[in-house]
Parts: sequence; structure tokens; C-alpha cells
Amino acid sequence: MSDGLLTDVEAIGRIGCIPSILELCARLTGMGYIAISRVTETRWIACAVRDMAGFGVAAGDELDVDTTICGEVRAGPRAILIDHVARDPIFHDHRTPRLYGFESYISSPILRPNGALFGSLFAIDRAPAKLANSNAATAFSLFAQLIAMELNAQDRGR
Repeated sequence: MSDGLLTDVEAIGRIGCIPSILELCARLTGMGYIAISRVTETRWIACAVRDMAGFGVAAGDELDVDTTICGEVRAGPRAILIDHVARDPIFHDHRTPRLYGFESYISSPILRPNGALFGSLFAIDRAPAKLANSNAATAFSLFAQLIAMELNAQDRGR
């Protein structure tokens, strides 16, 4: 891991409310894996994780960015919500759900003040979830904004 990404993992670790955010996202969605990722054009790293589903990707672990949905997140950047991968018109044949074995996914981009993508707050689960008609998308967006504000406050404190 490069020093820059290590610094980003440490920055997320300094945000005291992160464990509560991950817990609230889990309770809101009923999903087992909630995380904050740092995403660049070529890298993906887990910064904070709540893994009650046994996916096995811990904070500090890196995945090949091409095996994630972050290309789609970066393109927007936009929130993505998938109740049931097998029934989703866009993601039903996507390589990432097949590779990691999940059926539901929600993410909200974490955007820096200049609009640059830091990464995402996301959740996955092996079972379908009822996300579309819930408050999950709004909550994830608000939490992502809070994380971005905390990162910005850290930057100003340097």
C-alpha cells in the first residue's frame, strides 16, 4: 500500500463516529458488510469495515479496483442501489456480484469539497434487501457527506 493510501486509512480511523455510522447503516439496511473504501482510478482499499457476513475484507485490505463496482461510482459519481442483483436490469450480469457472492448493494460517493471522489460508503449482503423504498439511500448520502466534512476538517487542521 502506498503512503498516500495508508494516510487515507488513518484519516478515516481518526473520525470518531465511524463505528457508529457503520452500525447505523447495518441496522438501517439489515446488511452484513458495511465499509468505507478509498478509491482512485487504479486502487481500491478498505478504510473502515463492519463485517458480520464473513466476506473477509478488513480495513487496510486492497482489492483490484477492476473487480469492484467503483468504476460505475467514479463515472457519476453517483449513488448505486441494488435490491436484488439477479433481478436488476443493469447489474444482473455484472462480474463483481458474481465474484464476491452478493445479492444486494448500496453505496454513496464520498466527495471532497473540490468534487473529487475520495471513495464510498457502501454495504453488501448475500441476500436481497429492500432498499429502494427505504430511507437507506438518504442516510448513506448524509453519512457520506459527514465523512467528507470530517476529512476536510482534518485537512484544515494540518
